[in-house]
Amino acid sequence: MSLATQDQQLLEAAQDGDEAAFRSLVERHRPELHAHCYRMLGSVHDAEDALQDALLRAWRGLPRFEARSSLRSWLYRIATNTTLDVIARRPKRVLPVDYGPHADPHDSLEPPDQPLVETVWMEPYPDEKVGLEDGYAAPEARYEQREGVELAFVAALQHLPPNQRAALILREVLGFSAREVAEQLDTTTVSVNSALQRARAMVQERVPEQSQQAALRALGDEQLSELVERYSEALEQGDVDALLALLTDDATWSMPPLPNWYRGREAITGFLHKGPFTVRWRHLPAHANGQQAVGCYTWDEDRGVYTAFALDVLRLRGEKIAEVNAFLDGSIFERFGLPSELPAKTRPARSDG
Repeated sequence: MSLATQDQQLLEAAQDGDEAAFRSLVERHRPELHAHCYRMLGSVHDAEDALQDALLRAWRGLPRFEARSSLRSWLYRIATNTTLDVIARRPKRVLPVDYGPHADPHDSLEPPDQPLVETVWMEPYPDEKVGLEDGYAAPEARYEQREGVELAFVAALQHLPPNQRAALILREVLGFSAREVAEQLDTTTVSVNSALQRARAMVQERVPEQSQQAALRALGDEQLSELVERYSEALEQGDVDALLALLTDDATWSMPPLPNWYRGREAITGFLHKGPFTVRWRHLPAHANGQQAVGCYTWDEDRGVYTAFALDVLRLRGEKIAEVNAFLDGSIFERFGLPSELPAKTRPARSDG
C-alpha cells in the first residue's frame, strides 16, 4: 500500500469520526507546527496552547476538508489563524534589549516595584527536543529551519505586524508559494508580495549579518565545546579576565524576566562582580533556539545540592560570544533535557590535551 493510499484511508476514517486515524495523520506534522506557532508567538507556552487549539479546530473542521490543498497546507492555515487570534489579544513578546535602554552596572538587580507582566518576555525554544530538523523546510525557503528559531530572528519577527509576520514565515521559512500563502491568509498574491517586501526589510535591519547556523558550522563541534567549557569555568571560578576574553567588545548580557541588560565589557564587568560572581555555580552544556546554551545551577546550602537557576542562550560572532540571554527560570530545564539538580561534587578539570 502506498503512503498516499494509506493517508487517504486515514483521512476518510478520520472524517468518519476516527480520532486515532486523525492523530496518525497530524502527528507527523506536529513538530513543524509547534515551531511555526513559536515563531509567530515567541513563547513555548503560548505555542503549546495555540497548537492544541489549532488541532482541536482541525478535528472539528475535518468533515469539511475537501482536499483542494494538501493536508499540511490546510493545517498550517488553521495554525496560522489560531496564532493570529492569540496575537490580537495579548502584547507582543520581546527580549530585554528591545524593551528599554541598557542599564548601568551600579543599578539594582532586583525586580522593579511593579513587576512586569510575564507575557512581555520571549522564551527559549527546545529545538532538539521537538525534533526540528537541519536544513530547509522546502526548496523555496530562504531560511533554514533552525535559523528560523534563532532568538534574534524570532525577536525580529515579533516587531512585524501580524499578517506580515505570518506571510514571511509561511513563504521564507516554510517555503509555501505566494499563491498558497495568499490562500492561507485569505488575501491576494499581490498583497502577500507587498507584505513580504516590507517584512524582509524590517527583519534584515534587526538580525545579525551572520546566522548562528553559519557561525556554528564555521567553528565546528570541537571549538564550540571548548568555548562553552571555558565560559562555564570562568563563571564557576569568578575569573573576570577569562570571561571577558570570550566576549566581543560590544557584547550584551540580559536576564529575562529582569528588564536590566548590559552592553560592553565595562558594564558587564560591573554586573558580574555584583551578581554572578557572588554565587557558587555549576554548569551543563545545552542547546536552545538552534544555538549553544548553558544550563546554570546555583548552590543551595540548605539542601546541599546545585539547583537549576538559568538557561544562558549564547549568540556567537566568530570565535567569541556577542550576546548572552540568561533566562532566569529553572522550571524550563526539563524541556531542554537538563536535570533539575546537580550533586555537590567537584567539577572535573578541563583537559587541554
